[in-house]
Amino acid sequence: MADCGCEFEAKTKAELRVLRILLGINAVMFAVEFAAGLVAESTGLLADSLDMLADAFVYGISLYAVGRALSLKARAARTSGFVQILLGLGVLAEVCRRFLLGNEPESVLMLSFGSLALVANLTCLALLTKHRKGEVHMRASWIFSTNDVLANLGVILSGILVAVTASHIPDLVIGLLISALVVRGGLAILREAKAASTDGGERT
Repeated sequence: MADCGCEFEAKTKAELRVLRILLGINAVMFAVEFAAGLVAESTGLLADSLDMLADAFVYGISLYAVGRALSLKARAARTSGFVQILLGLGVLAEVCRRFLLGNEPESVLMLSFGSLALVANLTCLALLTKHRKGEVHMRASWIFSTNDVLANLGVILSGILVAVTASHIPDLVIGLLISALVVRGGLAILREAKAASTDGGERT
């Protein structure tokens, strides 16, 4: 009975359930926050929405990896890392564009939707708590959600500063910081994937 694989199957089902919920939350929040970012003319909200899109993409890849070989999980995590880095660079391009062409963003919308995104990402983080020390694709998911919470707090702070200073500079700064955070997270995931591939090679 000890070798029936029941524990592995239960773990796999639990991971699938969590990843499906995370994928749904991030996909919905991407659409909501992106629309809010366009209306509010907020680089921070747009940057955070693209971060949500990256996460949704990554959770889809992680769903594919659940229950598969370690090499495929490492490959999925590596792909996730590259996606994060590319979207982080996309956010940087948006910061530069809005620095040249942007107007003062709507601070009320920034605060409202930044707070909504924070609640969503805290929910994701709570769901991932039991899996944060699991295999590489789940550790990558934990990194994403942790970074997302920090980004949400930044958007809220920049919304307050925009309201107080009547300047778009705080919004641009948080957009720049989110870009750096996303790229940093992508690099961390690539390191995790490389370590997992090395460990897997040593065990074979």
